[in-house]
Amino acid sequence: MNSYSLIGRLCLLAGAVSLAACSQSTINEPASETSADKPLNIVWIMADDMGYGDLGVYGQQKIQTPNLDEMAQQGMKFTDFYAGTTVCAPSRSVLMTGLHMGHTPVRGNADKTIQTLVPDDFTVAELLQDAGYQTALIGKWGLGDDGNTGLPNDQGFDYFFGYLNQVHAHNHYPDFLWRNKEKVPLPNVVEPAPFGYMSFHGGVVRPENRKVNSSDLFYQESVEFIQNAGEKPFFLYVSLTSPHANNEAEKVDWAHGMEIDDYGQYADLDWPEPAKGYAAMVSRIDEGVGQILDTLEQQGLAENTLVIFTSDNGPHEEGGNDPYFFNSSGPFSGTKRALTDGGIRMPFIAWGPGIVPAGKVSDHIGYFGDLMATAAEAAGVEAPANLDSVSFLPVVTGQEEAQQQHEMLYFEFYEMGGIQAVRYGDYKAIRTPFHTGPIQLFNVVDDPKEQLDIAGQNPEIVARIATFMDKAHVPDPRWTPSAGAAGRD
Repeated sequence: MNSYSLIGRLCLLAGAVSLAACSQSTINEPASETSADKPLNIVWIMADDMGYGDLGVYGQQKIQTPNLDEMAQQGMKFTDFYAGTTVCAPSRSVLMTGLHMGHTPVRGNADKTIQTLVPDDFTVAELLQDAGYQTALIGKWGLGDDGNTGLPNDQGFDYFFGYLNQVHAHNHYPDFLWRNKEKVPLPNVVEPAPFGYMSFHGGVVRPENRKVNSSDLFYQESVEFIQNAGEKPFFLYVSLTSPHANNEAEKVDWAHGMEIDDYGQYADLDWPEPAKGYAAMVSRIDEGVGQILDTLEQQGLAENTLVIFTSDNGPHEEGGNDPYFFNSSGPFSGTKRALTDGGIRMPFIAWGPGIVPAGKVSDHIGYFGDLMATAAEAAGVEAPANLDSVSFLPVVTGQEEAQQQHEMLYFEFYEMGGIQAVRYGDYKAIRTPFHTGPIQLFNVVDDPKEQLDIAGQNPEIVARIATFMDKAHVPDPRWTPSAGAAGRD
């Protein structure tokens, strides 16, 4: 197998709604290398609060997702891939740093004084930027904010367009977004919520004042980035905000949080309004992913690009949404803010004609932290020491026999009193509260809903997991368990 590199430097693009032409002379020129000689491009597309069961290929019966279903048919569907944890910011921290929740720097949703990467933190974008490739983030960041050290441009991304603050990202019709370190005004008219939190005062837009949907801009920017990529390899991180709710809509009596301008094929169904909005958001994601894949094919890049589609954590119960209406967690129990598999086991599809074998289903057990080692292997560079990361490049390229396995996957959640969880082969363990609570043990192959506690019959396995939990957790004074839910972010 060839050793691939991933990412590099992107031209800085301008314009409030569309990208301006780049000044690099290589843009749109035909590549001089053959596909086999060129480094691998990677596109990581991540939905926000989408459940395992929200896609047709994962069993969804009501929401239509033809492009993502076809993506799985043309590539590889994973059944046992996990997020970093069960809420937004820390799951993204695991993704970016290759460190699990016992080690990663951002372990919860909080204000910008602590919910930020610092200069000593090392991201997958920096790894690949150092190798000389283009790096771009389009969408939601959540690991740094205006005035601190975690801005995307300071953490390895050559180009950024989107939201810094995750409360800001609740609003799908914002009155501004960020392009690199500059605000880009948008024509939406935002009415402030009664109060702000987590370093941002969010708001809601009345339907008649919704002019520009941020997700539409993200798909457009992603397409134009690919069209303008030129010969250099690239890493494109498309971090969507749908189908996350606008939680601020819960504070007014004239809106629900599933904000979208058109319910499309669901408009005339006898469903609750928020359900129509959620379904339309998921189908809009499907359309956007289709646009990205089509652009890769049109540009002749598909056979040299690995595309991943996933979600950052399980489905939400916010903004009027009822995840049980769609069976969004699929065969699992729990939703966002749970460490049962409904909160953390994700849809995960790998696509790349000529790279990923078509029509395959993999039960490889992996998680977001594995992106770092995967990127390093693909780039032909050394990964940093002391990671919690195993490359999944062998399995996605059809070399299952060479695929290394995790001994265990480790998760933490700092709300609801503090919860720890471990995936260990066929077993899943959950302990609450941190360190002192009893460990429950489930066989998630036989009992995917995690209903039958078999800890009493397996004391040796429980003891092994307890030792692993204690070793995996490294205390950080910035993060201590809390009783409630942090702003419902």
